[in-house]
Amino acid sequence: MKKSIILFFLAISLSSCAQKNAQNPYGLTIINDYSAYRADYKIHPNNELIEIKKAIPSIVLDIRYATKDNFMNQVMYNQARAFARKPVIDQLKKIQAALKTKGYGLKIFDAYRPYAITIAFWEKASDKAFVANPAKGSKHNRGCAIDLTLINLKTGKDVPMPTPYDSFAPEAAPHFQNLPKEIIKNRDFLISTMQANGFKVINNEWWHFDFNSWQDYDLMDIPFEKL
Repeated sequence: MKKSIILFFLAISLSSCAQKNAQNPYGLTIINDYSAYRADYKIHPNNELIEIKKAIPSIVLDIRYATKDNFMNQVMYNQARAFARKPVIDQLKKIQAALKTKGYGLKIFDAYRPYAITIAFWEKASDKAFVANPAKGSKHNRGCAIDLTLINLKTGKDVPMPTPYDSFAPEAAPHFQNLPKEIIKNRDFLISTMQANGFKVINNEWWHFDFNSWQDYDLMDIPFEKL
């Protein structure tokens, strides 16, 4: 009897895995079941995707993918929200507090991104260097990447940076030097602040920062509405 029960549950498990691989042509493990995800973070609290604005109310959101003001020219998110793993949130709290003493704050453009959106970006983007390959998935899909800039707390305006968010221009690279000194100073201040607190800027986007421990987290495809 016990053997029959074990074989029954094994069959269900294998069927579930096969179904998941069929949904993902690259054979990646994608967490898309909310109940399983919730059960997991109850055991491993660091795996929880926490809403950034609720955890850090002073952070400003400008979720471009909830509007048509993005490189896709269409609404990609049904809700203008931003989520990240708990350790990412903890570091963002430290950064926001440190910036406040200097008259600055963070503005978030994007954070956790469901895997299905990464596929959509890859299919439409004219320059694949600026979007993640779905064969590997994105750090955004792991809840471990943040797209952001700085704001001036006195004026509430964005601090001038080399390019607008999501620009495909060469000036978007974090080490591009043919820029006004003040712009370079602003960009380098943002990068040094983030990198001193557990993040690394990527090589072609001054606004994109990966959390250093991103390897510890699974790719996710759970929509904002469920979170």
